[in-house]
Amino acid sequence: MKKGLVIGAGIILALLIGFIVFIQNVNINRLGADHYYVQIQDGGKKMEDKTDSGEIYVNYEYTMKGFDEEGKERTFTFTANKELRKQAYLRVYLKGDKVSSYQEVQANELPEKTKQQLEASGQ
Repeated sequence: MKKGLVIGAGIILALLIGFIVFIQNVNINRLGADHYYVQIQDGGKKMEDKTDSGEIYVNYEYTMKGFDEEGKERTFTFTANKELRKQAYLRVYLKGDKVSSYQEVQANELPEKTKQQLEASGQ
């Protein structure tokens, strides 16, 4: 009886630790999302808003053309809580028509067709 209780507690502890590690290391907004690549050319449109307590916060809105790994084009709009670095390449994650996440990538991480499309479009 005690042996079974110890084994059960060990399994529950292992599952709990695994769940905590998963939550800390996986961005759930990226799971199952399509991704496109863009290059930031211009500053975003600065948008200010207030919270109910009167605190002002700033977001930057970007409307851009992106390309998937096969060079297929798509236009989308997303916001960032800071102005993004000009000439930076981003991998943008889309779920349906909404951008769920983005991350900066290096030029050598771009798929070849995507890189050609970005250069041809002036991005």
